[in-house]
Amino acid sequence: MSDTPARLLKLLTLLQTGRERTGTELAERLGVSPRTVRRDIDRLRGLGYPVDAAIGAVGGYRLASGTAMPPLLLDDEEAVAIAVGLHAAAGGTVADVAETSVRALAKLEQVLPARLRDRVTALQEATVPLYGLLTGAGEAPVTDPAVLTALATACRRSERVRFGYAAADGTPSRRHAEPYLLVSADQRWYLVAYDLDRADWRTFRADRVDGPRLTGARCVPDRRPPTPDAAAFVAESVTSHRARHRALVTLHTTLEDATARLPAGTGLLEPLTPDSCLLRTGGDALDWLAFRLGLLGVPFEVHEPPELIAYLHDVGGRLLAAARRSTPPPDSGAQALSAPASPNRTSSTRT
Repeated sequence: MSDTPARLLKLLTLLQTGRERTGTELAERLGVSPRTVRRDIDRLRGLGYPVDAAIGAVGGYRLASGTAMPPLLLDDEEAVAIAVGLHAAAGGTVADVAETSVRALAKLEQVLPARLRDRVTALQEATVPLYGLLTGAGEAPVTDPAVLTALATACRRSERVRFGYAAADGTPSRRHAEPYLLVSADQRWYLVAYDLDRADWRTFRADRVDGPRLTGARCVPDRRPPTPDAAAFVAESVTSHRARHRALVTLHTTLEDATARLPAGTGLLEPLTPDSCLLRTGGDALDWLAFRLGLLGVPFEVHEPPELIAYLHDVGGRLLAAARRSTPPPDSGAQALSAPASPNRTSSTRT
């Protein structure tokens, strides 16, 4: 390989795999002599790449961590994956990270080949963020970037797509759908689409989608989900918002504390002040919904629905009356419990 710049790029690619390679191995892969390999290693070091050399008869070379950030070589999937991550971070709620991500994404897009730029652009145009969704703790599922870009392309082109899908219990199925938008939430990706076989709108976890294939058939024009906001539709689908009673509640505690107290799938949290947050949730039974809120152990106030407010007044009155009539048994050691104080608010009800 007589083209020195091209040879250096290939050498850098080989070293970026992470494992140690001998000079003989590198020479064979590059089609040059071990002496040329040593000269090329020196050139890379001069460009700022920290290449370590192991001493000995079978010693080799590997790329180490350095003190400065040298240029990187990325394959197609790596470049798309990084762009997807930067795009998600750029729309986040951490100002410094978001601003830095925007700059890094602009630099990356500037050098992306047209074929990759189209994939990244499709993802950007077909994705909306959803913040505050309670999906539970644990590791986020792994989503194939190729699946994401295929679904994003289908959304962007308004083109029907077929794919395999695994339900939460692992049951496989084949789906034929009209994609609408992708929603990113809590390190998870959801496809909002019209399921043609079931004649209804659905959300699909992208990490459970397998082998999406664009069909070439166009989606029905102007077909829109019941909730036009794709992020809100996902929130309704993933949480209990589609229950009989949909509730809007202010919790007088920090967002972090509320997140820790609420189980996965409870609803959608939004910060209001440093010491309060808004919970959108729901349930099919008023008693279950009321006592779930009461067992959180924090002051709260319900803004809607009126049925839940009336139920809280009724059950609260009965509980208070029972408490006034009741006396602890002698020598029981029972202690009165006092609710934490909270600031006065104008609201529909407070407990």
